[in-house]
Amino acid sequence: MSYAVIATGGKQHKVAVGDTIRVETLRAGVGETVTFEEVLAVKNGDDFKVGRPTLPGAKVVARVVAQDKARKILVFKKKKRKQYRRTRGHRQAYTAVVVEEIHAG
Repeated sequence: MSYAVIATGGKQHKVAVGDTIRVETLRAGVGETVTFEEVLAVKNGDDFKVGRPTLPGAKVVARVVAQDKARKILVFKKKKRKQYRRTRGHRQAYTAVVVEEIHAG
């Protein structure tokens, strides 16, 4: 089993070929190909490479399958005995991608 650890949108994701992951919004249309150059580690069989902080020449190629928003969360603020209550909703935008290739570099 081979996988890679990539960094995008301030988060780290462990991905394998065929995985669908949600990342922070990318400027790419549905069906376009995106390349993640910031690869932190790659495991291919028994070979395990770790970057310091990234692996030179390594990349993960993925295809965008959706640009959407996540489920709504409610943010409720209250101050006791002050008659203060506020309810706000938030939907975080995301890009869903399917990993197609992992290049170890």
